Amino acid sequence: MSNIKLPVAVCAVVAEVLSGSHDSLNALFETAGAPGPPPDLAHHSKWKTWLQRAGNDPEVDSLKVLGNLIEEFMDLPPLKNSNSMENIFGIETPDPLDEYENKKERLVNILEEHGFRYFRGGRVIQIGQSEPIDTTPINDNATEGSKPSSLEELLRIIIRGLPRAMQPLIHRRKGAQSLQFTSEYDIQDLLHALLRPWISDIRPEEFCPSYAGSNTRMDFLLPTHNLVIETKRVRDKSHATKIGNELIIDIEHYQKHQNANHLWCVIYDPNLFISNPNGLINDLQGQRSRPERNINVKVIIVGASA
Repeated sequence: MSNIKLPVAVCAVVAEVLSGSHDSLNALFETAGAPGPPPDLAHHSKWKTWLQRAGNDPEVDSLKVLGNLIEEFMDLPPLKNSNSMENIFGIETPDPLDEYENKKERLVNILEEHGFRYFRGGRVIQIGQSEPIDTTPINDNATEGSKPSSLEELLRIIIRGLPRAMQPLIHRRKGAQSLQFTSEYDIQDLLHALLRPWISDIRPEEFCPSYAGSNTRMDFLLPTHNLVIETKRVRDKSHATKIGNELIIDIEHYQKHQNANHLWCVIYDPNLFISNPNGLINDLQGQRSRPERNINVKVIIVGASA
């Protein structure tokens, strides 16, 4: 456990560069692993205090929390807006890319002043340590390229890595058409492609028996493993409040399928609209029992930079 106290100056600058509403930043801090409930403070001091708390908690890997918080900011610069007010009306406006570069330089400098260095992919280390090679080791003795030791391990690596798998497809080389992941079908296709080298029998859109007078189709069935994968993409704040109910209905459907002993619910929430991700996971995850059969439910919520 990397229980390293984070300097106040570092926490303050991180709070400066992060942007968003209380709800979106609450979700970001929770998914990053920040401990405890959000501090009941004003916007300008809330995030600094919450990050300081992570550095003072012996049960928290403070550098991992810090890396998770700043990964999207550090790795995804804003696109230059060709439709700016300056271009349209001749009004001089700040260039968002220049503003971003200034903030990034300030954050990099304050990290290095206090003995830290950031590496792409949400990795923060103390200066003097060797550069991390793999942020998600497969097991304690694993080397790069090792085979996962179980299906669950494989699924977690692939699902948690979805945002990183998207990045080179969204930000492609000059002249190549960028791919966008704006629908559930986009997420499903990427997940399917990542699973195919590892699992030979993947059945997309498998029919599910009728429940309460309606039919549905599974996103993916892995019949050899009696496992179903259901994907959701959060569209907006209104949809975020309905995700739980949608999945409850899906669970009821899947419990009637003879091969559905395990259900993995993958929720892609790129804009962090889910305000209480841990609450949603706790409500849905676990063993669900019905006369027809039991089903074990796992829920993974993936943000833009998870």
